[in-house]
Amino acid sequence: MKKWQYKWQVVAAVVFGTFMVIMDATVVNVALKTLQNSFNTSINQVQWVISGYALALGVVTPLSGFLGDRFGIKRVWLICLGFFVFGSVLCALAPSIEMLIAFRILQGLGGGAALPLGTAMLFSAFPPQERGLAMGIFGIPLVMAPALGPVLGGYFVEYVDWRLIFLINIPIGGAGIWIGSKLLREKKGEGKQRFDLAGTITSVLGFGGLLYGLSSGSQDGWLAPNVVLSLAVGLVSLVAFAFIELNKNDGLVDLRLFKSPVFLMANVVGWVTTVAFFGAEFLLPLYLQVLRGLTALETGLLLLPLALTSGLLIPFTGRLYDKIGARPIVAIGFILLTVNTWQLSQISMDTPLWFIGFLLMLRGMALACVIQPVQAAALSQVSVPKLPRASSLITSSRQVFQALGVAALATIVQNNLGGLTQRTPGTPPSSQAIALFQQTYLSGLESAYLFTFWTATFAIVLALLLPGWPLKPRVATAPVTNLPVRSQLALSEPEIERAAA
Repeated sequence: MKKWQYKWQVVAAVVFGTFMVIMDATVVNVALKTLQNSFNTSINQVQWVISGYALALGVVTPLSGFLGDRFGIKRVWLICLGFFVFGSVLCALAPSIEMLIAFRILQGLGGGAALPLGTAMLFSAFPPQERGLAMGIFGIPLVMAPALGPVLGGYFVEYVDWRLIFLINIPIGGAGIWIGSKLLREKKGEGKQRFDLAGTITSVLGFGGLLYGLSSGSQDGWLAPNVVLSLAVGLVSLVAFAFIELNKNDGLVDLRLFKSPVFLMANVVGWVTTVAFFGAEFLLPLYLQVLRGLTALETGLLLLPLALTSGLLIPFTGRLYDKIGARPIVAIGFILLTVNTWQLSQISMDTPLWFIGFLLMLRGMALACVIQPVQAAALSQVSVPKLPRASSLITSSRQVFQALGVAALATIVQNNLGGLTQRTPGTPPSSQAIALFQQTYLSGLESAYLFTFWTATFAIVLALLLPGWPLKPRVATAPVTNLPVRSQLALSEPEIERAAA
């Protein structure tokens, strides 16, 4: 088989694995009420089916770079997919809500390494001038999976059985493991990296505490003892984590990467992106189900235009990134996003559903212009041996900012609803109370969307600081002769061939 075909083998393996992991983050969202009824538990407890998975993802992500360097990216990738599939089987067989939460955490521990290691494998398999295309292709599962999750979940919950939400991972994950074992080549490190115990403990406490606090704040209240304690532990631990990692040459993550202006600015834009895009994506399903009365399946279907539009355009914006760089593409994307977010802030009880679908198509276009060009720009100045740790650093930091965005927007909506008086249980609400609730809820959604509007406006300015047209885009590559043997093995074949020439 020709050497140039290997990059497409990597694409096939990575897309299968990441699609499954990302879809599972949203497929359960529409099943919470069903799970509550099935296990006869409270909504607060069943919420941990989602929160436990997200926390496990956030905690294990910083470890993925070290594991890939220490044991080989392919090996760790396949083991993590195996853990994920095994956790999915256990979730489908869970006899209690406590066991389901525990098995979801096992899923998250397996899936947390998939996204950063998949990104690293993909980026190193393509030559620098084609990495925008690679990230564009990789972006398809990133945007399609979260949108298809609620559709599949809604269908299974309404017409079949909620356990199929997890059983569907078996054929997808099995195919991903088989493809990866057959097509991927191992990239081995020296095997001498020491385990960073102090960094691991502080990262687990830091990312875990911060994510838990941010996820619980809007529900329990920001002054609740558990929220204050977890946020305090998380912040102190992250400060300690940063101090430890800056004084280590072989730590969990390489925080010195932030010394690169391009890497730093692209990450800042990426953090703003997670707030402006993904932090706001939970608002519309609330509007559609709470105010417009749509079912979970109907809501998922209405959200599809966003995923379909972005999925179709991302490969083209990736190829365009290879030609003109990130600056013009990302700036156009955020301009489109600001207009689109303003329009969403003005929706009412009478807004036609077809118009909302049209707004989501525009949002998908903006997403295609932003998400992958920003990540490609961040990784463009990173030498190939550092890709696993750079990618895990990007992923873990974005998870924190995504949780921060969701928490901030949920708090804005909740603050608007806080003034409503509680009616006596068992008595139907009056028409006046219904109208007041709708008006108050819409006011909360408008305030939340206006927050993301100003966030997206700020991002336009940041996007202009990224590399790209009208200046010639620069892509950094690591010279082979200055790298140890383990680093040369990590280089993609096209880079080795060019360096040798």
